Amino acid sequence: MESHEIGLTIRGGTKVYPGTVALNDVSFDLHMGAVNVLVGENGAGKSTMMKIVAGVEPLTDGRMELFGEPVDFRDKNAAARAGIGIVFQELNLFPNMSVAENIFVGREITRAGVDIDLDAQRALTRKVLDRLEHGNIDPDMPVGDLRIGQQQIIEIAKSLVEDARILILDEPTSALSSAEVEILFRVIHELKKDGVGIVYISHRLEELVRIGDYITVLRDGEVTGARSMEGIDLGWIVRNMIGGASKDFPKTDVLAFGPEVFRAEGLALPRMGGGFSVDNVSLSVRAGEILGIYGLMGAGRSEIFECIMAQHPHSKGRIYVEGREVREKTVAGRIGRGIALIPENRKRDGLVDILSIRENITLSSLKDFTKVFHMNLAAEAKAAAEFVKELSIKIVSLENPVSSLSGGNQQKVVVSKALMTRPKVLLMDEPSRGIDIGAKAEMFRTMRRLTAEGLGIIFVTSDLEEVMALSDRIAVMADGRISAEFDASDVTSEQIVAASTPGKATDTTGNPEETAA
Repeated sequence: MESHEIGLTIRGGTKVYPGTVALNDVSFDLHMGAVNVLVGENGAGKSTMMKIVAGVEPLTDGRMELFGEPVDFRDKNAAARAGIGIVFQELNLFPNMSVAENIFVGREITRAGVDIDLDAQRALTRKVLDRLEHGNIDPDMPVGDLRIGQQQIIEIAKSLVEDARILILDEPTSALSSAEVEILFRVIHELKKDGVGIVYISHRLEELVRIGDYITVLRDGEVTGARSMEGIDLGWIVRNMIGGASKDFPKTDVLAFGPEVFRAEGLALPRMGGGFSVDNVSLSVRAGEILGIYGLMGAGRSEIFECIMAQHPHSKGRIYVEGREVREKTVAGRIGRGIALIPENRKRDGLVDILSIRENITLSSLKDFTKVFHMNLAAEAKAAAEFVKELSIKIVSLENPVSSLSGGNQQKVVVSKALMTRPKVLLMDEPSRGIDIGAKAEMFRTMRRLTAEGLGIIFVTSDLEEVMALSDRIAVMADGRISAEFDASDVTSEQIVAASTPGKATDTTGNPEETAA
C-alpha cells in the first residue's frame, strides 16, 4: 500500500467530562492524501476526539502535533487558520438565511473591508455546488426551504470553500441518497489527489471498507484497533467495535398480523410552483406489521409523514386509526388519536436541547403526570428511568441536558418520547440515522417487540439493506407517488432500485397502481 505523510498526531489523549471519561490515553495518526476512517459505537469517543482536533474542545491530558509542531487549539477559528475544517454530524445552519449566506457566515467576502460582496459569494457558491453536482440549488434560497439531504450538502459545501488541508467529515452521508453519496465519494477522491487528509466517521460499515485507506476503532474511549484498510473486512471492524462479529439485523419469526390499525387515502401535498410533493398516495398498516417506505431524495417520503401529522394545513386526504376517521387538525390532536412520529431531524424537530433528558422523554406525555395544577415529578422521573433502561440509553443522570448525549443516545430519547404516548401506529423517519451498529440492533429489536404487542409501524429509510431486512411489506416512492409495493420476503434489491427511479414507471409488481389512489 502507498505510504502517506502523517500530518497530525495525538498521543496520550485524554478527555474527562464531569462523571465520565470520554477519551482514555488514545493515540491517533492522521495520514495526508488519504481517507482515515474512524469508527465506534455511539459514545465511543469519535466525535469528542474530532472536536479536539477541530478546536471545539481542549484535551484534558496528552499532546497533539500538526506536521511535527505541538498545537493546542483554543477555539475552532484557531484550528481553521491552521487548515482544519469539520462537517459536524448535526447540521449547523441558519434556516432563515440564504444558502450563500450560510456558506460564508463568519468569513464573508468584502469589498475593501467596507461591505459584503454578495455577487462574489453567489458565484463561489454556484461553483462549489456545481462541484457537488447540486447546481440546481439557488444560492439565494433560504436554507430552511431545503430538504435535510440538501442541507447536508450545504454543510459539506461550507467546508470545501475553506480549502482545508485536513477535513473531518462526521456522518456526512447520514441524510444523503445513494446518488448523493456517490457524488461525495467523487469529491473525496479529488481531495485525496490534492493531498488533503480526510477523517471520515460513519456507521455505514460498507462505506468505510470501500472508501477508507486507514482505520481507527474506538470503544468506550479507547483505541481497540488501528491499521491500514488493506485486508480489512466487516467482521474485523465489528469485532473491534463491540467484541462480536455479527452485524445482522434481528429478524424474529413474524406473528400473524392483526386487523388494520392505520389507513391513509388520497394524501396530496401541492408543491410551491406547481406539481405535488405527495401525489394521491394511499397506504395502510396492520397491527403487528412493519411497512417500510423506500425512495430517493425528493420522492416525498418525509412529506407523507408531515401530512399524516397535520403539519401542512393545505394538504388533502383522509386518515383512519382503527377504522375511525381522524378529524383532528393539530399535531397534539393526532398524537391523542394514537399516532406518534420520530422525525428525521432529531435536533430541530425531536428535542429541546436546553431541557434535561427526563423532560425531553416526558414532553409529549405531561398530562399523565399532572393533577390540576401540579406535576408528580417522582412519577415522571420513574417513567423516564424505565425507558432509559428499556432502550439502553447511556446517561450519567436524567437531569443532565439532552445535548450532553451522543447522537445515537439522543435518537433513543426521541424514540422514548414517542413510545411514552402509547401510540397505535408509530411513524419513524430515518430511525437509524447516525446510530451505530449496536444501537441499530437494539432499535430494531424494540421495533419487533412493539409490533408483537400489536403496534403498527411505518418507517422511511434510504438504506436499502435496512428496508429489506426489517420490513414485512415495502412501498417504493418516486416522484411523490408509490410506484410499487412488494412483499419483503419475495423482492430483490434490483426491483426496489428500479421502482425508485424518478420518471420511470416500471411495472415491478404486475400492478403497481394498486397502491396509489
